[in-house]
This record gives sequence, C-alpha cells and structure tokens, in this order.
Amino acid sequence: MPSEQAVLDAHYMARAIELARRGLYTTHPNPRVGCVIVRDGQVVGEGWHVRAGEPHAEVHALRQAGELARGATAYVTLEPCSHHGRTPPCADALVSAGLARVVAAMQDPNPEVAGRGLKRLADVGIEVLSGVLEAESRALNPGFLKRMEHGVPFVRVKLAMSLDGRTAMASGESQWITGPAARSAVQRLRARSSVVLTGADSVLADGARMTVRAEQLGLDAETTTLALSRPPLRVLIDGRLRVPLDAPFFQAGPALVVTCAEGADVSVYQQHGHELLVVAAVDGHVDLAHLLQLLAARGTSEILVEAGPTLAGAFARQGLVDEYQLFVAAQFLGSSARPLLDWPLARMAEAPRLKIIEMRAVGDDWRVIAIPAPTASV
Repeated sequence: MPSEQAVLDAHYMARAIELARRGLYTTHPNPRVGCVIVRDGQVVGEGWHVRAGEPHAEVHALRQAGELARGATAYVTLEPCSHHGRTPPCADALVSAGLARVVAAMQDPNPEVAGRGLKRLADVGIEVLSGVLEAESRALNPGFLKRMEHGVPFVRVKLAMSLDGRTAMASGESQWITGPAARSAVQRLRARSSVVLTGADSVLADGARMTVRAEQLGLDAETTTLALSRPPLRVLIDGRLRVPLDAPFFQAGPALVVTCAEGADVSVYQQHGHELLVVAAVDGHVDLAHLLQLLAARGTSEILVEAGPTLAGAFARQGLVDEYQLFVAAQFLGSSARPLLDWPLARMAEAPRLKIIEMRAVGDDWRVIAIPAPTASV
C-alpha cells in the first residue's frame, strides 16, 4: 500500500499534468510542462509553459509563490532544464528560490538536460524524486520524446472511412463521410500538431487547404485564441509538382512543398511565400523516412498525416506510423469505392496487427485510436 507521502505526490503531480495540458496547442517545439508548488499542505504556486521563448512552467509557479516557495516542494511534469536556451535554466531558478524538495514525473530526454537538472538540484542539497506518474507525463509529449529519443517526429495518421472500410466514391467524391463532431475532433488534431502533411492527390481532388478552422475547434474562446496563435506548418508532398500555385492550398498561407522532381525552380515558390524542399527519390517517390529526419531537425515533434490511400499507405507500408486515428461513419460506400490504404497484401500472414487503445462515439460516428502492435519476440 502506498505511503501517505506517495499519495500526496501523485495528487499534486496529477494537478501539474492537468496544467501542462493547457499548452497542448502552443508549446511547439518545446514540451508541454506544468508545475505546482506546495508548502505546508497548501498550493502556493502554479504554472504551465505557454509557448517557446516565454517563461517555463517553473518560473510561472515561482512568481506566483513568491517567498512562500522557500522550503516548499515543487512538482514538475518534466525534469527542470539545466541549460541556457531561449530562457535561463529552471534548475537554477528553483535553487535560488530555496526549494526544499523537487518531484519530477520523468527525466528530460533532451541530451542537453538528461539528468543534469536533477543533479544540479541534488548537488545543493535539495531532495529530489523522479518517476511520479511518469507514464501520464510521457503521454503529454509523444512527439517531443520521439524526436529526442529517436531523431524523428511522432507520426499520427488520420483516416475517415465508412463501415465497409472505404474513403471515397470511385469518382473521388468524399465530402462528407463523417459528421460535425468528428470534423471538430480532426481540427483539434491539426491544432496540436507541429505539421499537417498531405499529398498532391488530396489537394487536387478535394481542393484541400489543411488549415485550422476556429469555428470547428469546439474549444473555449481563450484556448481557441491560443491555438490559432501557433498554426501548424502545412506540408505538401508533391513528387512531380502537379499542384498549381493558384490552388486553394497555396492561397491559405505559407507552406512547405516537398518534391523529388529534378531541376525544380525553388525561386518560383519563394516568390509566392512558400518553401520548396527537394529530397532524394526512392522508387520514384519522395523518401519519406529521410523527410521525417529533416523535419525533426527543424524541431517538428508531431506530424498529422491527412492524405489519400496512396500516401497514407506509403507511410503504413514503410512502418513510419506511430498512431492511427480512424473515424468511422455509419454508412456503406460499396465495393467500387476507394480503399482506406493502398497496401496490397497477398496472405494473412502479411497482414499487420494493430492494438486498439481507445474506441468511443463521436457524434454519430466512431473514433478508433490504434497503434502498431508490438512484434512478438522469437
């Protein structure tokens, strides 16, 4: 049975995690972090990281606590930073404030921190504890952790389908398979992402813009304002540069176009306010694995792929997907309609297995969140 102190630690850390979630839409490329300062059983300071370049969660909490921070305990969802970035080290701020104890949910996987923050605290006699509600803390920042630990972003693929696994009629008609509640959920997925990535087929067929639409977010006014203040980068994979610059996608704001077309004129895109990135081709298509590395180097943590069966299927076939978000509508589109993924499989043994981690109703539709099932060890 956990001790009374362990129960209290979990209680206050849960509050810190709740605060960290307020930064869901804004902290890119930084992690979402919350902090609670407790003295004599009373919360005296709270804070959360809002956006990069602004004070971290610990600083906000210390400012609120003032002199009451001396001798108190700080609960923080991620190890306090120990290096100078855009802001001074939070570990130093905690030391200067005279904290007696610091409880962290987890160590920071950033190589510039990686335990140094906690060591800095321990070296001056502050009691340090790490690992309280670590799983919940990791769930806050799947992209940041993936980028720091593996050098690539977390890839989330959104798919909308009918009950018979179809995404569009044979003609390409697909609006709208799902209802307003599902579309609102997709808008929130876009808003939390570093990058929203699509392909030429989707842009040409649907006139897709891939923007975050305030009226569909379904958030309170303050959170909506925050979400819109940091829109995701829109990335278009257009291997043969088929999408004209007067397409709705390009009229919606700056975008990054990725191609493998040789001799592409970068300046033409720059003149229209866009960036063209030329990468090597693999079997005549953009090298997706290499692209993920390039995007990670730019600070991209979470990618939302919203694409047709060809591009979505390519991510799936190459094992580049961390999470599938499937929105299932209560209708059939028939055998001539387009499949969910372009992924030819000949035998049942080839069929990849998924682990469903959540399934719930969203309006009149269903939302299924699934991840690739772990490969059984031999």
